[in-house]
Amino acid sequence: MINPAPASKYSVVELQEVFMQYKKSWLGLSATALDGVNLSIGKGETVGFIGNNGAGKSTTLRIILGLQRPSSGSVRLNGLPADEPEARRGVAYVPENPYLYDYLSPLELLSVGLRMHRRHLAQAPSKLREHCLHWLQRFGIAHVADKRIRTFSKGMTQRTALAHALACEPDFLILDEPLSGLDPIGRQEVVEILSEYRASDRTLFFSSHVLNDVEQLADRFVFIHQGKIEAVHSTSEFLSSEQPRFAVTVEGLRALPGFSPISSRLWQKDVSEPELPSLLAEIAAARESHGLSLYGVRNLNSLERAYARFVHSATG
Repeated sequence: MINPAPASKYSVVELQEVFMQYKKSWLGLSATALDGVNLSIGKGETVGFIGNNGAGKSTTLRIILGLQRPSSGSVRLNGLPADEPEARRGVAYVPENPYLYDYLSPLELLSVGLRMHRRHLAQAPSKLREHCLHWLQRFGIAHVADKRIRTFSKGMTQRTALAHALACEPDFLILDEPLSGLDPIGRQEVVEILSEYRASDRTLFFSSHVLNDVEQLADRFVFIHQGKIEAVHSTSEFLSSEQPRFAVTVEGLRALPGFSPISSRLWQKDVSEPELPSLLAEIAAARESHGLSLYGVRNLNSLERAYARFVHSATG
């Protein structure tokens, strides 16, 4: 089921029947990247964008920003045609593989960004530095504020790009795989910062393969497959309609019936919520007879399971 954004909200993004085709060869053959996309994002919403590689996510984001023109269709950003410069006022974008001026330091990069966005802090050098250092600290890279970006790892470069975007205090933030290249602690820190951004009643649109983060952050999620939007759901309503399931893992030389091996000593079984208590009791009772111990219980991500269903139904 496809649910549009609530009609009462001011639309920050409005795509109507957007098609995007690329020439595939000199013979004139074309490939379709977007196939009649309709999408509306309301002011203050956080929307997650999910789909396989090549599904059209990055193309959609670039078209929204006016960085590419669609073959046909209407694209409006902040109420204006997306290719008008004024439409992008108050908008920040971080691509999946950001290209930064690597001869600059993070502190210099953030300072330039604030000046280009014409923030009032740019007129007060001491406050500008303090503001930039605050955001570098938030992303855990204040200790390299004066180092050249060319010396950074992918994860540190990603943190710098995100700090650059957030320091400009945008009203609309667009992120393409914002957690790419980050370690687990880095992902957790970025999710926390984005949660704060979401709570500020500003608008966030992000693509991600980390579906657990989409569950945590998004008011709605949009599933795109082969250039077509196949489903749009309210995250909370969707998750409440899903039946929770759990992966129970035990350790031992042999397992109980129904468990499948995942390594030489680990065995796993997926069960529904009502089945969980009796299975845990069975594992406890078999501790001595089977030499088993409970290794872990993991709540299976319902959006991951739904995503698998979406892909399966879309591919027919």
